[in-house]
Amino acid sequence: MPEEPQRGRAPSIRDVARLAGVSHQTVSRVLNHHPSIRPETKQRVLDVMGELQYKPNRAARALVTSRSRTLGILSASSTQYGPASSIAAIESAARAAGYWVSTANIESSDAASIADALAHLTAQGIEGLVVIAPQVRVFDTLARLEMDVPYVSLQSTGRDDDHALSVDQMAGARMATRHLIELGHRSIYHLAGPQDWIEAEARMRGFLEEMSAQDVATTAPILGDWTAEFGYYAGRELLTVRDFTAIFASNDQMALGLMHAVRDAGLDIPRDVSIIGFDDIPEAAHFWPPLTTVRQDFGELGRRCVALLLGDIGDASAEAAGTITPELVVRRSTGAPAF
Repeated sequence: MPEEPQRGRAPSIRDVARLAGVSHQTVSRVLNHHPSIRPETKQRVLDVMGELQYKPNRAARALVTSRSRTLGILSASSTQYGPASSIAAIESAARAAGYWVSTANIESSDAASIADALAHLTAQGIEGLVVIAPQVRVFDTLARLEMDVPYVSLQSTGRDDDHALSVDQMAGARMATRHLIELGHRSIYHLAGPQDWIEAEARMRGFLEEMSAQDVATTAPILGDWTAEFGYYAGRELLTVRDFTAIFASNDQMALGLMHAVRDAGLDIPRDVSIIGFDDIPEAAHFWPPLTTVRQDFGELGRRCVALLLGDIGDASAEAAGTITPELVVRRSTGAPAF
């Protein structure tokens, strides 16, 4: 019988070959799904791998095959719900396709930080890149750098939409605004996100366009910072005037803060104030009352993103870049105004 690998040492491809009674080239062909391997030989090799708990060395395989089977993600503001959910969806879709994901988070969007992050990902031999960056200036920097791998951005800037795949933020904002107008509201405020975020700008434009299309007078949107804390203090300030019956918040966290302020003022939701959010975070259905919001399908976003990248790489047919339409989820935080 061939000798088993020494204790304390991770089994190698040659250990698998010895125990299976084949050459290490045959084991390599099994790992790379070569069609010429006989089924009984393949099964014997797989059985030995299972017994030894053998795990292929990805770095070594990349040198031999010139394939790392790794996708890179360049991400900014990954602590926010949208970017974090996008990363999780991409990782899930990549693994289902036999790929791994390496993520580089940039805390600063200056050119040096972006270049360092790209260098880090490139050094790992990534075969494709996903860019999840909320600010336009990140894309300005990327445009000046040479990209030698297929890439997809999850924000549409209108500049390079052949590489963009995104949720239609404007359509979602228009759905939210239209819902309030159809309920009978005419005094509607918009609590927007940070001015330099692409999604915040698109949602604000959607709100203003729908108000204009419905011939409803508008007030200037209030620029927020995505936090429930900001929503709470903005709500307290607005309630000192109380010249509105509904508020469309650009994300669910700010909507939560608004709901807190309304209840602190002794008012009822939605009888006195209707509130609608955006994102449909997992907790939104459990706010009191449950929050009406706009749901983004991050799972679909991840699947299409990976399919698009793998199509460029050549392992699968690409799905067309473009936009995914969000869904309005109506719950109890919105209702007809009490005139």
